[in-house]
Amino acid sequence: MTQAEVQGPVTLLDLKFQAEGTVGAFLIRTSEGPVLVETGPESLYDHLREAVAAEGFALEDIRHAFITHIHLDHGGAAWRLARHGTKIHVHPKGARHLQDPAKLLDSARRIYGDAMDRLWGRLEPIDADRIVPMEDGATARLGDVAIQAIHTPGHAFHHITYRLDDGLFTGDVGGIRIGHGPTIPPFPPPDIDLEAWRDSIERMRATRPAFIYPTHFGIKRDGVAHFDSLEENLHRIAEWVRLQLAAGTTEAAMVPRFQAFLNGLLAGYGLDDQAIQDYEIADPAFMSVYGLARYWRKREARG
Repeated sequence: MTQAEVQGPVTLLDLKFQAEGTVGAFLIRTSEGPVLVETGPESLYDHLREAVAAEGFALEDIRHAFITHIHLDHGGAAWRLARHGTKIHVHPKGARHLQDPAKLLDSARRIYGDAMDRLWGRLEPIDADRIVPMEDGATARLGDVAIQAIHTPGHAFHHITYRLDDGLFTGDVGGIRIGHGPTIPPFPPPDIDLEAWRDSIERMRATRPAFIYPTHFGIKRDGVAHFDSLEENLHRIAEWVRLQLAAGTTEAAMVPRFQAFLNGLLAGYGLDDQAIQDYEIADPAFMSVYGLARYWRKREARG
């Protein structure tokens, strides 16, 4: 087992989704006990239990978990923790889908089909009294720790970035950044909104974080470079898809081309084949193609 990465009260937990260093959660030590940011999918619940145990705690010790958004790789195991009495903190617009996950399940099954259960596991409702809606600017005070919610849509309309002291837990709106690679924004359907995403980048940048905790993956200590890379690739990747659509390329035909384009971009940063594959695990190419194509078509329809 590799040594966990730590920054102050925050410990990175590697949930080992298909490979090491692709999906994480974060354990925060507080004077009121351990707190989680992200839970990972239910399929990795045993991995989460083992990672928490390695830090000297049991999952039953965790009374609060903060979910950046309800996509299954971020909050899919929240219902399991709620059964132990954990309070699940989430944006109000995500809360209703945790109480009744039928639409979330239907959407995920349309995307993942027969691989749904293998990848993400089960999803069950969470009782309303176990959910804490976090409005923009709300602060949860847990002993000696204060965690503030910053509404950051763009990747998902209900996305929250959480601020702890001089660090930000950026979920997916802060991009995917594995190893020494660039910051790549993931664009899954159905909520992609580039204008809102750019505004969210400015909101995150304005906090001047010393540390960034992306769920995919790690603890980053160069906030200016991180957000500059995110903004650059937000434009570069979205424009690539727009031009493909303008040329009449279908989504199905675009996926392998997009994969080659992205692999070339990542290789340009000196990443090896394994690192490039880790990006694909964390952010499948087909998801970004379909998410951005939907965004551009909706924008064109608006005129």
